[in-house]
Amino acid sequence: MVQQDTVEAETVDEVSIPLELPVLPSRETVIFPYVIVPMAVEGENWVKLIDDAVLSDKMIALFTLKEADGGVTLGNINEIGTAAAIARMIRLPDGSVQVLLQGMSRIVRRDAIQAEPYIKVRVEPLRDIQQPSLELQALRRTVADQFQKAVSLAPNLPPELGMAVENIQDPARLADFVAANSSISTKEKQELLETLDVAERLKKASAFLSRELEILEIGSKIQSQIKSQMDKAQRDYYIRAQLKALQKELGEDDERTSEINELRERLNAAQLPEEAMTEADRELERLAKMPPGAAEYTVSRTYLDWLIALPWAKSTEDRLDVNDAQRILDEDHFDLEKVKERILEYLAVRKIKQDTRGPILCFVGPPGVGKTSLGQSIARSMGRRFIRISLGGVRDEADIRGHRRTYVGALPGRISHAMRRVESSNPVFMLDEVDKLGADFRGDPASALLEVLDPAQNFSFVDHYLDVAFDLSKVMFIATANVLDTIPPPLRDRMEVIYISGYTEPQKLEIAKRYLVQRQLNEHGLTAEVVQFADEGLVEVIRNYTRESGVRNLEREIATICRKVARKWAQSSGPWEKDSPLAGLQVVVDGAGVAEFLGPARFHWDVAEKADEIGVATGLAWTEVGGDVLFIEASVVPGRGSLLLTGKLGEVMQESARAALTYARSRAKSLGIPQNFYEKKDIHIHVPAGAIPKDGPSAGITMATALVSALSKRPVNKDVAMTGEITLRGKVLPIGGVREKVLAAHRAGARTIILPKDNRKDIDEVPPEVREDIKFIFAEHVDEVLSAALKPKQVREMLAAPN
Repeated sequence: MVQQDTVEAETVDEVSIPLELPVLPSRETVIFPYVIVPMAVEGENWVKLIDDAVLSDKMIALFTLKEADGGVTLGNINEIGTAAAIARMIRLPDGSVQVLLQGMSRIVRRDAIQAEPYIKVRVEPLRDIQQPSLELQALRRTVADQFQKAVSLAPNLPPELGMAVENIQDPARLADFVAANSSISTKEKQELLETLDVAERLKKASAFLSRELEILEIGSKIQSQIKSQMDKAQRDYYIRAQLKALQKELGEDDERTSEINELRERLNAAQLPEEAMTEADRELERLAKMPPGAAEYTVSRTYLDWLIALPWAKSTEDRLDVNDAQRILDEDHFDLEKVKERILEYLAVRKIKQDTRGPILCFVGPPGVGKTSLGQSIARSMGRRFIRISLGGVRDEADIRGHRRTYVGALPGRISHAMRRVESSNPVFMLDEVDKLGADFRGDPASALLEVLDPAQNFSFVDHYLDVAFDLSKVMFIATANVLDTIPPPLRDRMEVIYISGYTEPQKLEIAKRYLVQRQLNEHGLTAEVVQFADEGLVEVIRNYTRESGVRNLEREIATICRKVARKWAQSSGPWEKDSPLAGLQVVVDGAGVAEFLGPARFHWDVAEKADEIGVATGLAWTEVGGDVLFIEASVVPGRGSLLLTGKLGEVMQESARAALTYARSRAKSLGIPQNFYEKKDIHIHVPAGAIPKDGPSAGITMATALVSALSKRPVNKDVAMTGEITLRGKVLPIGGVREKVLAAHRAGARTIILPKDNRKDIDEVPPEVREDIKFIFAEHVDEVLSAALKPKQVREMLAAPN
């Protein structure tokens, strides 16, 4: 219920202006004398100001702010304002009040006498400066004529204002009336309020009105053009409606009617679910009533085309023969038993329970191990269609979920685009490089994927553009990534992670023989009779020309050899036969012949060929592309006991080096090291490949071995590699990435590997042929590491020394 308090105002001439008035600040409203203006007042302090004024003399001072965005302070309030009487007040239910203010007189503020709860100042009334003259009368008439013309052109000004201005004879009141009812800025109104000279005030008002008249005339011209166009459009509509009625009577349909009927038939054939069909019918009705020339026509038509194109009821029949699926998987990929086993398990469950939801898998592994091609093989084994989208570098959430139709050029997201292209509701859908998603001010695409990859939600996936639910529960989603660290935990939690590690040398050889060689021969127009790759030739390429976990570079090198063979034939002087252009050409790529095609060896495969060295230990590291070998060097030089670390080591790796040094100092006597070595010696630990950042705790025992070797002048066994974290007490703690590190050591030729004792269980993940070729030593303490890594005789003598 609205409570109304009415206060009757006295006439302007009867009211005397108090010398002290409360200040009601305004950001946009300027009140002129003799003008009545409504104003909404909100806020506890300002409502109290109105209440106090009503209970006293019903007078307030209204000042505008100098900076509209600034705070309400005395320094931000203009010096000249208006004394206004409260003519009426209405109290609203939300606590605010609506007041009707009548301007009484211009005033200038002096000093403040109150700051809380509202500002109260001393004021002094201002008088207009007016000298009757013919110029003043001419200015009055000019301003009145301009204002009347503005009223006739402005659609928001009532005609009564034009009649009212004719009855105002006083030039000062006329100027204030025109200023109060004109569409000029608050700054310009304040300027007119502060102009006491009436003639000058009229000149400024005339200038402002001239500008407004020019704007109104241009606007009127535009409106006339628009009206003319609308009249033509209406006329065309009526003619088309009559034509449509005549064609209906004649039994003929126009082209537009045929289009609408065709869309309706396609919608019915698409078998949309109820929600989507309701939205499609609504949009189709809008389209039928819309003229083809309308801007929204194309938008609606495109939207309907998208609804029709999506595979609402289209699907492929799954091939549920588990044995046949296994045969296809084995044909396409060598090894990868874990992935194959998971797919076959899914098919077996589907054979028992038909409505099983598709699994959401995430293949994690280094580049080149076949993650992407594995998705194609899975689709072929299941008899499904395959679609792939790359998410690398995607930074906009709308790329996944689409743009809303309110935006110009809006389209659905990548998920809907892919489903439209694949034309099946149950494809194998690969989300490639999911670990390389970005995020910025446009949103987080990884968060948008949460709904897509959640089996409890993706049956009703809503694209922002389509704005209807689409069922993704039948889709088999497969994400690929090189690392898991960059995938947000909520997204990672929705996927079943399957690790795909790097290949061993025998596995690479088998893959090259089964797949890579034949594929490259076909791509280069060669045959197995023309180019024969011997096993020792492929092994030579694997060992000395590639250093990777996958086989991508291996395939590139095989392609290089094929190109060299093709060029060799092209430059030969032999006869060219049309039917058999390669007749007589035969090349055998064996171990000795690889260098002829690929040049000198790029990598030294066998570290065992190197001599035992003092202060150099072989460590193992995990990288995004698999395992790698690190040679950690330690050198002791005269100095003052400082430790220098180089090789772009991370903070954790530097801490491992300090822990190794502290351990060596604490065990100096038992290790046969001078106990005061840190007082007169500087120690420099360097990890080569200095341009590559390195971090992690797993190099702890390697640093300790290199350090003790350098301090005790004992060489490190050349064929021993190691990995493990060290503590100050010499304990060896477990690490990760054992399989990748062991494979890297095996590729590098190491035949003895020292691992933490707690990592014994991880050896089961290492391929059997590698386990048989390597001697594993599981250490619990650094003493055991030193016993195995340093020369055996010297270590026994060192450990036998008294403490």
